[in-house]
Amino acid sequence: MGSIAKTCLRSLLKVANSAMGIVGIMLILYSCWMIRVWQRDSSYVDYSSTCPWFMYTFLGIGVTMGVITCLGHIAADSAHGYCLSCYVVIISFLLLLETAMSADILLNSDWEKDLPEDPTGRFHDFEDFVKSNFGFCKWIGFMIILAQGFSILLAVALRTLGPSYYNYDSDGDYAPERLPLVNNKVQPPPYVKDLSDPRSAINYNTWNANK
Repeated sequence: MGSIAKTCLRSLLKVANSAMGIVGIMLILYSCWMIRVWQRDSSYVDYSSTCPWFMYTFLGIGVTMGVITCLGHIAADSAHGYCLSCYVVIISFLLLLETAMSADILLNSDWEKDLPEDPTGRFHDFEDFVKSNFGFCKWIGFMIILAQGFSILLAVALRTLGPSYYNYDSDGDYAPERLPLVNNKVQPPPYVKDLSDPRSAINYNTWNANK
């Protein structure tokens, strides 16, 4: 019963963890597309004087989520306590960071002024897209947070059950060879005479007398 529960928890953790991996891949592809378009349309721009922070931020977030996804799959496969603990700590920190950013955006009406100027203009395009599709983006964000929270619960439950130890049924078909605890007399080789045997002692004395 315990092995079935662990298998179910592992599968659910992988599914919940894959949601973050899909989001990370989408962010990486979108950031690579933005960087490619910006380099194509702004070939005359001095790159040393401008920093497309928005595109590189998206790229960094995507790579980070991909690494976390890999760590989650490793932790789910091994069910090791240390890996699961690291995974829970990282996801919890990510949730706290997302909560702080969401609170700052909701409570601070001038949050855009705290950000540096984006030379590519992609930040304003993304902002307009979010405003025009606020309902869709809200549900996407809610699903990501729900997947992260669900991953934490599954990882904690899997860590509580402990690692799995595989037992092979074929091992029980063969009884281990056992030796008696007492009177375990080792048989000497045939060419060695056992002097404790009376017949061997008689033969040994006869051989000495003839000698």
